[in-house]
Amino acid sequence: MNRRIAILSSALIALATCASLLPAATAASNDDNRVVQIGTYDSLTVPNYDGLAPINSVWKGQTLGLGTFDHLDGELVLVGGVMYRVGTDGTPQKIDGTQSTPFFEAINFRPDASGPVAPGTTCANLMNAVNDLAKTNSGVIAVRVRGTFTDLVARSVPAQVTPYKPLGEVVAKQTLFPLGARKAVLVGFRTGPDFAGVGAPGLHLHGVTADRAAGGHVISCVVGPDVQLSIQHAAGVNIS
Repeated sequence: MNRRIAILSSALIALATCASLLPAATAASNDDNRVVQIGTYDSLTVPNYDGLAPINSVWKGQTLGLGTFDHLDGELVLVGGVMYRVGTDGTPQKIDGTQSTPFFEAINFRPDASGPVAPGTTCANLMNAVNDLAKTNSGVIAVRVRGTFTDLVARSVPAQVTPYKPLGEVVAKQTLFPLGARKAVLVGFRTGPDFAGVGAPGLHLHGVTADRAAGGHVISCVVGPDVQLSIQHAAGVNIS
């Protein structure tokens, strides 16, 4: 069965249910193990940064996730059930989910595999560690990476106005936050090629520091001596 979801960029995407990604031995039988989502990554690349719906129209207590806001006005980080917006000042601010978003994805995070990450691993190579732990490069895998990082760099982008510039041009004017050596938690999703266009291709991570003083979309990092990787095989994606 073709699991790729057609993109309807001109309207709110109707509820879509993807087939189970997991063997019967590990797949959950209820919606608790599915990603809930507003919009798609492909819709952002149209480009279309208009908010489609309030975050809390789908967010019902899910504990891990990421996204953005109407007009790309900041980075969204959902950690431990607490949601933050990181604007171009780099400071996470708690939000209540009433904000509108063109793209948001979240899951009730219950890791089904965990393991240490070799010190010196770069963020660019974290996807290999995720695929090795997941034993697959397909499907959607929820990811949490936490511990001490060196050379940690995050970013945010300013709010956009119409006519919208392509995403690549927006990112070229991003505000970078060189955070150096920090304890942090990075969260997000590894989207396999069978879900191309639904989420950002490959590994997409947002994060906050342990003291919640800084965060954003993760650009780069180097793993320190105590970093733990935890993953969850999602049973599918519900898109609104």
